[in-house]
Amino acid sequence: MHPAPEPPRVVVIVAPDPAQELDVTGPTAVFGAANKLCGRESPPYDLHVVSVSDDAIVRTESGLRILADAPYHRIVEQVGRPIDTLLISGGSGHARAAEDEQLIGWLRTQATQVRRMGAVCTGAFVLAGTGLLDAQRVTTHWRHAERLAHRHPELDVDADPIWIRAGRFYTSAGVSAGMDLSLALVEEDLGHTVSLDVARDLVLFLRRPGNQAQFSTVLRAQAAQSPELRALQTWIADNLGRDLSVGVLAEQVAMSPRNFARVFVKQVGDTPARYVERLRVEAVRRLLEGGDRRLEAIAHVTGFGNADVMRQAFQRHVQTTPERYRAAFRGEGQAVALAAA
Repeated sequence: MHPAPEPPRVVVIVAPDPAQELDVTGPTAVFGAANKLCGRESPPYDLHVVSVSDDAIVRTESGLRILADAPYHRIVEQVGRPIDTLLISGGSGHARAAEDEQLIGWLRTQATQVRRMGAVCTGAFVLAGTGLLDAQRVTTHWRHAERLAHRHPELDVDADPIWIRAGRFYTSAGVSAGMDLSLALVEEDLGHTVSLDVARDLVLFLRRPGNQAQFSTVLRAQAAQSPELRALQTWIADNLGRDLSVGVLAEQVAMSPRNFARVFVKQVGDTPARYVERLRVEAVRRLLEGGDRRLEAIAHVTGFGNADVMRQAFQRHVQTTPERYRAAFRGEGQAVALAAA
Protein backbone atom coordinates (compact mmCIF):
# COMPACT_ATOMS: atom_id res chain seq x y z
CA MET A 1 0.00 0.00 0.00
CA HIS A 2 1.45 3.32 -1.11
CA PRO A 3 1.67 6.12 1.47
CA ALA A 4 -0.74 8.99 1.00
CA PRO A 5 0.80 11.91 -0.91
CA GLU A 6 1.86 14.92 1.10
CA PRO A 7 -0.67 17.75 1.05
CA PRO A 8 0.42 20.72 -1.08
CA ARG A 9 2.19 23.62 0.60
CA VAL A 10 -0.10 26.65 0.86
CA VAL A 11 1.50 29.67 -0.83
CA VAL A 12 -0.24 33.01 -0.30
CA ILE A 13 0.61 36.26 -2.09
CA VAL A 14 -0.75 39.40 -0.44
CA ALA A 15 -1.25 42.14 -3.04
CA PRO A 16 -1.87 45.65 -1.64
CA ASP A 17 -3.73 48.02 -4.00
CA PRO A 18 -2.55 49.23 -6.40
CA ALA A 19 -0.13 46.36 -6.95
CA GLN A 20 2.65 46.00 -9.48
CA GLU A 21 1.02 43.21 -11.47
CA LEU A 22 4.26 41.42 -12.35
CA ASP A 23 5.14 41.24 -8.65
CA VAL A 24 1.99 39.12 -8.35
CA THR A 25 1.87 37.19 -11.63
CA GLY A 26 5.63 36.50 -11.80
CA PRO A 27 5.76 34.41 -8.61
CA THR A 28 2.42 32.75 -9.41
CA ALA A 29 3.82 31.71 -12.80
CA VAL A 30 6.88 30.15 -11.14
CA PHE A 31 4.94 28.17 -8.53
CA GLY A 32 2.34 27.19 -11.13
CA ALA A 33 5.02 25.91 -13.49
CA ALA A 34 6.55 23.93 -10.62
CA ASN A 35 3.17 22.23 -10.11
CA LYS A 36 3.17 21.25 -13.76
CA LEU A 37 6.79 20.13 -14.06
CA CYS A 38 7.54 18.50 -10.71
CA GLY A 39 6.67 14.98 -11.88
CA ARG A 40 4.38 14.28 -8.95
CA GLU A 41 0.85 12.96 -9.06
CA SER A 42 -0.37 15.76 -6.80
CA PRO A 43 0.86 19.35 -7.12
CA PRO A 44 3.34 20.53 -4.46
CA TYR A 45 1.79 24.00 -4.16
CA ASP A 46 -1.69 25.28 -3.37
CA LEU A 47 -1.40 28.85 -4.62
CA HIS A 48 -3.59 31.79 -3.55
CA VAL A 49 -3.59 35.52 -4.27
CA VAL A 50 -5.34 37.58 -1.59
CA SER A 51 -6.46 41.18 -1.54
CA VAL A 52 -6.20 43.80 1.14
CA SER A 53 -9.64 45.14 0.23
CA ASP A 54 -12.75 43.27 1.36
CA ASP A 55 -14.12 42.94 -2.19
CA ALA A 56 -11.38 40.43 -3.10
CA ILE A 57 -10.27 42.56 -6.05
CA VAL A 58 -6.59 43.41 -6.59
CA ARG A 59 -6.25 46.65 -8.51
CA THR A 60 -2.96 46.97 -10.37
CA GLU A 61 -0.89 49.93 -11.49
CA SER A 62 -1.62 49.23 -15.15
CA GLY A 63 -5.37 49.31 -14.58
CA LEU A 64 -5.89 45.56 -14.80
CA ARG A 65 -7.88 43.93 -12.03
CA ILE A 66 -7.14 40.52 -10.55
CA LEU A 67 -9.86 38.50 -8.88
CA ALA A 68 -8.29 37.34 -5.62
CA ASP A 69 -9.20 34.12 -3.82
CA ALA A 70 -10.24 36.03 -0.71
CA PRO A 71 -9.39 39.05 1.42
CA TYR A 72 -6.20 38.32 3.37
CA HIS A 73 -7.94 37.90 6.74
CA ARG A 74 -10.22 35.15 5.43
CA ILE A 75 -7.75 32.99 3.51
CA VAL A 76 -6.72 30.63 6.33
CA GLU A 77 -10.34 29.85 7.15
CA GLN A 78 -11.14 29.37 3.46
CA VAL A 79 -8.19 27.06 2.76
CA GLY A 80 -8.59 25.15 6.01
CA ARG A 81 -4.83 24.63 6.44
CA PRO A 82 -1.93 26.77 7.68
CA ILE A 83 0.02 28.95 5.29
CA ASP A 84 3.46 27.60 4.42
CA THR A 85 4.90 30.50 2.39
CA LEU A 86 3.62 34.07 2.59
CA LEU A 87 4.79 36.75 0.14
CA ILE A 88 3.87 40.44 -0.05
CA SER A 89 3.90 41.99 -3.50
CA GLY A 90 5.11 45.47 -4.33
CA GLY A 91 3.41 48.40 -5.97
CA SER A 92 2.44 51.97 -5.18
CA GLY A 93 -0.08 50.70 -2.61
CA HIS A 94 2.73 49.74 -0.26
CA ALA A 95 2.70 53.03 1.64
CA ARG A 96 -0.93 52.75 2.66
CA ALA A 97 -0.57 49.04 3.42
CA ALA A 98 2.41 49.71 5.69
CA GLU A 99 0.16 51.96 7.81
CA ASP A 100 -2.74 49.47 7.92
CA GLU A 101 -2.68 48.30 11.55
CA GLN A 102 -5.01 45.36 10.90
CA LEU A 103 -2.85 44.07 8.04
CA ILE A 104 0.36 44.57 10.04
CA GLY A 105 -1.15 42.73 13.00
CA TRP A 106 -2.28 39.86 10.78
CA LEU A 107 1.21 39.57 9.26
CA ARG A 108 2.79 39.45 12.73
CA THR A 109 0.41 36.66 13.73
CA GLN A 110 1.09 34.71 10.57
CA ALA A 111 4.84 35.05 11.08
CA THR A 112 4.55 32.85 14.16
CA GLN A 113 2.95 30.09 12.09
CA VAL A 114 4.37 30.15 8.55
CA ARG A 115 7.56 28.39 7.50
CA ARG A 116 8.86 31.40 5.59
CA MET A 117 7.77 34.93 4.69
CA GLY A 118 9.00 37.34 2.06
CA ALA A 119 8.47 40.58 0.19
CA VAL A 120 8.85 41.47 -3.47
CA CYS A 121 10.06 44.99 -4.30
CA THR A 122 8.30 47.65 -2.19
CA GLY A 123 6.47 44.92 -0.30
CA ALA A 124 9.57 45.25 1.91
CA PHE A 125 8.08 48.45 3.36
CA VAL A 126 5.03 46.49 4.51
CA LEU A 127 7.08 43.65 5.96
CA ALA A 128 9.42 46.13 7.64
CA GLY A 129 6.40 47.75 9.28
CA THR A 130 5.85 44.58 11.29
CA GLY A 131 9.24 44.87 12.99
CA LEU A 132 10.09 41.34 11.84
CA LEU A 133 13.04 42.54 9.75
CA ASP A 134 14.69 44.65 12.46
CA ALA A 135 18.51 44.38 12.43
CA GLN A 136 18.33 42.15 9.33
CA ARG A 137 20.02 42.67 5.95
CA VAL A 138 17.30 43.34 3.38
CA THR A 139 16.89 44.60 -0.17
CA THR A 140 14.25 46.20 -2.35
CA HIS A 141 14.09 47.82 -5.77
CA TRP A 142 17.17 50.03 -6.15
CA ARG A 143 14.98 53.10 -6.74
CA HIS A 144 13.37 52.75 -3.29
CA ALA A 145 16.32 51.48 -1.23
CA GLU A 146 17.40 54.86 0.13
CA ARG A 147 13.84 55.67 1.19
CA LEU A 148 13.50 52.28 2.91
CA ALA A 149 16.74 52.87 4.81
CA HIS A 150 15.62 56.35 5.85
CA ARG A 151 12.18 55.17 6.99
CA HIS A 152 13.56 52.12 8.78
CA PRO A 153 17.06 52.89 10.10
CA GLU A 154 16.86 49.68 12.13
CA LEU A 155 17.31 47.72 8.88
CA ASP A 156 20.55 46.96 7.04
CA VAL A 157 19.41 47.91 3.52
CA ASP A 158 21.55 46.67 0.62
CA ALA A 159 20.41 48.02 -2.75
CA ASP A 160 22.63 45.75 -4.83
CA PRO A 161 21.44 42.09 -4.58
CA ILE A 162 18.35 40.86 -6.40
CA TRP A 163 17.22 38.93 -3.31
CA ILE A 164 18.37 38.27 0.23
CA ARG A 165 17.56 35.60 2.78
CA ALA A 166 17.67 36.44 6.50
CA GLY A 167 16.59 33.35 8.40
CA ARG A 168 12.94 32.68 7.55
CA PHE A 169 12.55 36.06 5.86
CA TYR A 170 13.24 36.98 2.25
CA THR A 171 13.30 40.30 0.41
CA SER A 172 13.84 40.94 -3.28
CA ALA A 173 14.21 43.67 -5.85
CA GLY A 174 11.34 44.44 -8.17
CA VAL A 175 9.43 42.75 -10.98
CA SER A 176 11.61 39.99 -12.50
CA ALA A 177 13.53 39.59 -9.22
CA GLY A 178 10.33 38.24 -7.69
CA MET A 179 10.61 35.36 -10.13
CA ASP A 180 14.24 34.80 -9.17
CA LEU A 181 13.25 34.64 -5.52
CA SER A 182 10.38 32.26 -6.29
CA LEU A 183 12.73 30.00 -8.26
CA ALA A 184 15.01 29.87 -5.22
CA LEU A 185 12.07 28.90 -3.00
CA VAL A 186 11.05 26.19 -5.46
CA GLU A 187 14.60 24.88 -5.41
CA GLU A 188 14.62 24.75 -1.61
CA ASP A 189 11.48 22.62 -1.76
CA LEU A 190 11.85 20.53 -4.91
CA GLY A 191 15.51 20.61 -5.87
CA HIS A 192 17.77 22.03 -8.55
CA THR A 193 16.39 20.01 -11.48
CA VAL A 194 12.78 21.15 -11.05
CA SER A 195 13.87 24.76 -10.54
CA LEU A 196 15.92 24.65 -13.73
CA ASP A 197 13.02 23.05 -15.63
CA VAL A 198 10.75 25.87 -14.47
CA ALA A 199 13.24 28.51 -15.63
CA ARG A 200 13.45 26.84 -19.03
CA ASP A 201 9.69 26.49 -19.30
CA LEU A 202 9.26 30.20 -18.61
CA VAL A 203 12.04 31.00 -21.12
CA LEU A 204 14.05 32.87 -18.53
CA PHE A 205 17.44 33.89 -19.90
CA LEU A 206 19.37 33.05 -16.75
CA ARG A 207 18.60 31.74 -13.29
CA ARG A 208 20.12 34.39 -11.03
CA PRO A 209 21.39 33.67 -7.51
CA GLY A 210 20.50 36.04 -4.71
CA ASN A 211 23.85 37.81 -4.61
CA GLN A 212 23.65 38.75 -8.30
CA ALA A 213 23.61 42.53 -8.73
CA GLN A 214 20.35 44.26 -9.70
CA PHE A 215 22.30 45.90 -12.53
CA SER A 216 24.53 43.70 -14.66
CA THR A 217 27.64 45.30 -16.17
CA VAL A 218 25.97 45.39 -19.58
CA LEU A 219 22.82 47.02 -18.24
CA ARG A 220 24.78 49.65 -16.32
CA ALA A 221 26.75 50.45 -19.44
CA GLN A 222 23.67 51.14 -21.54
CA ALA A 223 23.51 54.55 -19.87
CA ALA A 224 26.40 55.67 -22.12
CA GLN A 225 25.36 58.67 -24.23
CA SER A 226 27.42 57.88 -27.30
CA PRO A 227 25.91 55.34 -29.72
CA GLU A 228 29.45 54.43 -30.73
CA LEU A 229 30.28 53.47 -27.16
CA ARG A 230 27.06 51.48 -26.78
CA ALA A 231 27.90 49.62 -29.99
CA LEU A 232 31.42 49.02 -28.67
CA GLN A 233 30.03 47.52 -25.45
CA THR A 234 28.00 45.05 -27.50
CA TRP A 235 31.12 44.19 -29.48
CA ILE A 236 33.11 43.65 -26.27
CA ALA A 237 30.47 41.26 -24.91
CA ASP A 238 30.66 39.25 -28.15
CA ASN A 239 34.47 39.14 -28.18
CA LEU A 240 35.58 38.51 -24.60
CA GLY A 241 38.24 36.03 -25.69
CA ARG A 242 40.08 38.63 -27.79
CA ASP A 243 42.65 41.25 -26.86
CA LEU A 244 40.54 44.02 -25.31
CA SER A 245 43.28 46.44 -24.36
CA VAL A 246 42.65 50.18 -24.47
CA GLY A 247 44.48 50.46 -27.79
CA VAL A 248 42.32 47.80 -29.43
CA LEU A 249 39.09 49.28 -28.06
CA ALA A 250 40.06 52.80 -29.09
CA GLU A 251 40.74 51.60 -32.61
CA GLN A 252 37.23 50.13 -32.80
CA VAL A 253 35.71 53.61 -32.32
CA ALA A 254 38.41 55.50 -34.25
CA MET A 255 39.71 57.44 -31.27
CA SER A 256 43.11 57.95 -29.73
CA PRO A 257 43.73 55.68 -26.70
CA ARG A 258 44.04 58.67 -24.37
CA ASN A 259 40.86 60.37 -25.54
CA PHE A 260 38.97 57.07 -25.62
CA ALA A 261 39.91 56.26 -22.02
CA ARG A 262 38.79 59.71 -20.87
CA VAL A 263 35.44 59.56 -22.71
CA PHE A 264 34.79 55.99 -21.59
CA VAL A 265 35.24 56.83 -17.91
CA LYS A 266 33.03 59.91 -18.26
CA GLN A 267 30.14 58.08 -19.94
CA VAL A 268 30.35 54.58 -18.47
CA GLY A 269 31.63 55.46 -15.00
CA ASP A 270 34.44 52.90 -15.09
CA THR A 271 37.82 52.50 -16.74
CA PRO A 272 37.88 50.32 -19.88
CA ALA A 273 40.03 47.72 -18.11
CA ARG A 274 37.74 47.56 -15.09
CA TYR A 275 34.66 47.35 -17.31
CA VAL A 276 36.11 44.50 -19.38
CA GLU A 277 37.12 42.61 -16.24
CA ARG A 278 33.61 42.93 -14.79
CA LEU A 279 32.10 41.66 -18.03
CA ARG A 280 34.49 38.73 -18.14
CA VAL A 281 33.72 37.81 -14.51
CA GLU A 282 29.99 37.81 -15.30
CA ALA A 283 30.68 35.47 -18.22
CA VAL A 284 32.70 33.19 -15.93
CA ARG A 285 29.80 33.08 -13.46
CA ARG A 286 27.38 32.00 -16.18
CA LEU A 287 29.73 29.26 -17.37
CA LEU A 288 30.29 28.01 -13.82
CA GLU A 289 26.55 27.93 -13.19
CA GLY A 290 25.65 26.18 -16.41
CA GLY A 291 28.20 23.45 -17.10
CA ASP A 292 31.27 21.40 -16.26
CA ARG A 293 33.99 23.07 -18.29
CA ARG A 294 37.45 22.98 -16.81
CA LEU A 295 38.61 26.25 -15.27
CA GLU A 296 41.44 26.60 -17.78
CA ALA A 297 38.96 26.32 -20.65
CA ILE A 298 36.67 28.92 -19.05
CA ALA A 299 39.62 31.26 -18.52
CA HIS A 300 40.59 30.92 -22.18
CA VAL A 301 37.12 31.53 -23.63
CA THR A 302 36.49 34.55 -21.38
CA GLY A 303 39.82 36.20 -22.14
CA PHE A 304 41.61 35.75 -18.83
CA GLY A 305 44.35 33.65 -20.37
CA ASN A 306 44.80 31.22 -17.50
CA ALA A 307 42.93 29.97 -14.45
CA ASP A 308 45.16 31.78 -11.93
CA VAL A 309 44.47 35.21 -13.42
CA MET A 310 40.77 34.37 -13.66
CA ARG A 311 40.70 33.18 -10.06
CA GLN A 312 42.22 36.43 -8.79
CA ALA A 313 39.73 38.58 -10.71
CA PHE A 314 36.82 36.40 -9.64
CA GLN A 315 37.85 36.71 -5.99
CA ARG A 316 37.98 40.50 -6.29
CA HIS A 317 34.47 40.80 -7.69
CA VAL A 318 32.56 37.89 -6.16
CA GLN A 319 34.47 37.45 -2.87
CA THR A 320 34.81 33.71 -3.36
CA THR A 321 36.73 31.31 -5.57
CA PRO A 322 35.40 29.84 -8.83
CA GLU A 323 35.59 26.39 -7.25
CA ARG A 324 33.42 27.36 -4.29
CA TYR A 325 31.03 29.27 -6.51
CA ARG A 326 30.54 26.25 -8.76
CA ALA A 327 30.11 23.98 -5.73
CA ALA A 328 27.20 26.15 -4.61
CA PHE A 329 25.37 25.11 -7.78
CA ARG A 330 25.63 21.39 -7.09
CA GLY A 331 22.59 19.67 -5.66
CA GLU A 332 19.69 21.05 -3.73
CA GLY A 333 21.50 23.48 -1.47
CA GLN A 334 22.50 26.05 -4.07
CA ALA A 335 19.93 28.75 -3.33
CA VAL A 336 20.65 28.75 0.38
CA ALA A 337 24.41 28.72 -0.14
CA LEU A 338 24.36 31.66 -2.51
CA ALA A 339 21.90 33.68 -0.48
CA ALA A 340 24.26 33.45 2.47
CA ALA A 341 27.38 34.24 0.46
